Amino acid sequence: MSKILIRGAKVLGGDAQDVLIDGETIEAVGTGLSAEGAQVVDAEGQILLPGLVDLHTHLREPGREDSETVLTGTRAAAKGGYTSVFAMANTFPVADTAGVVEQVYRLGRQSGYCDVQPIGAVTVGLEGKKLAELGAMHDSAAGVTVFSDDGKCVDDAVIMRRALEYVKAFGGVVAQHAQEPRLTEGAQMNEGIVSAELGLGGWPAVAEESIIARDVLLAEHVGSRVHICHLSTAGSVEIVRWAKSRGIDVTAEVTPHHLLLTDELVRTYNPVYKVNPPLRTERDVMALREALADGTIDIVATDHAPHPHEDKDCEWAAAAMGMVGLETALSVVQQTMVDTGLLTWAEVADRMSFAPARIGRATGHGRPVSAGEPANLTLVDPAYRGAVDPAGFASRSRNTPYEGRELPGRVTHTFLRGRATVVDGNLA
Repeated sequence: MSKILIRGAKVLGGDAQDVLIDGETIEAVGTGLSAEGAQVVDAEGQILLPGLVDLHTHLREPGREDSETVLTGTRAAAKGGYTSVFAMANTFPVADTAGVVEQVYRLGRQSGYCDVQPIGAVTVGLEGKKLAELGAMHDSAAGVTVFSDDGKCVDDAVIMRRALEYVKAFGGVVAQHAQEPRLTEGAQMNEGIVSAELGLGGWPAVAEESIIARDVLLAEHVGSRVHICHLSTAGSVEIVRWAKSRGIDVTAEVTPHHLLLTDELVRTYNPVYKVNPPLRTERDVMALREALADGTIDIVATDHAPHPHEDKDCEWAAAAMGMVGLETALSVVQQTMVDTGLLTWAEVADRMSFAPARIGRATGHGRPVSAGEPANLTLVDPAYRGAVDPAGFASRSRNTPYEGRELPGRVTHTFLRGRATVVDGNLA
């Protein structure tokens, strides 16, 4: 593998520096670097970040290859600046055994575009009744450390406690989809003024908040780690903030779409805005942004949820829930957090690389941009402005809520262990 010299990039948004990559490793970081025969990337005006890490991605394979595969999903991830993604367990068959998680892990390694770390199911078949093979999945070649029934809530407190106790033995974490099922039966959107006016079943904030409150108390009791998936309400922020003030080992994520979009969009009845948890109010959006800025919310995670055309292009009630997000996440974060002055680029690196890698134990990712570290890197042009065109997506699905919307920033290059997976915004 030849040497690559990235010239004049603003490392983590700071001073312009050169970065020399030799093979899979960063050889040097400084000014005025040179290397005979090196491939030169002119990065003047661009931001150099560590490769992004997504703790919450749905790759659908095995079982729903009509919406996404590990290959297409990792290609989409690379275009979005990601070098590592964690694949949720709600596949067919469910990733609740060592055999299934190893299959996903191997497919990720074969893709060559992005490392894939499988997430194991908490319960057999995501049914919430019996613990899955947590230890076997952890001891497998995939080395699973994150477990989640995402798409469904582990609503049984006894099962949740047992899962927290089990993963504590090897430093794992349970990632909870906080949704009290009895409070959300028939729910179609956020419960509030808009749902009342539209006559759609409401999804109350308390359905999320009550589960989070219970689970942080269980984590405190057990002395284990709990992670809150796609936190979406102002009340949830306050519960997590309270839990952290008590020293409870809780982390939380927010999606890009919950940082930007509100339930007012549901007035269009366009199913592209149907998502779980639902789009909330402007007050919730502002609370989420502030919490991400002050560290109450630890990370941004995409909850990339691809669906084929026929599952979204239908009446609202019948439409599947979910949005694709890998290829637009960084742009949405730039618009909502960087361009508003709420986060610096160095803090973006923390929320989208360092912290998710730390939570998920992503070896070799979320590392400093310094000599001797793996060359997992992302270059972004923050001055770029362009309308989102899903026809150019690498994902197999097109269910984006941003079609036609102008967003800032564009990933120009992504490097996975020193190999360019994206060059000038296109897959290598």
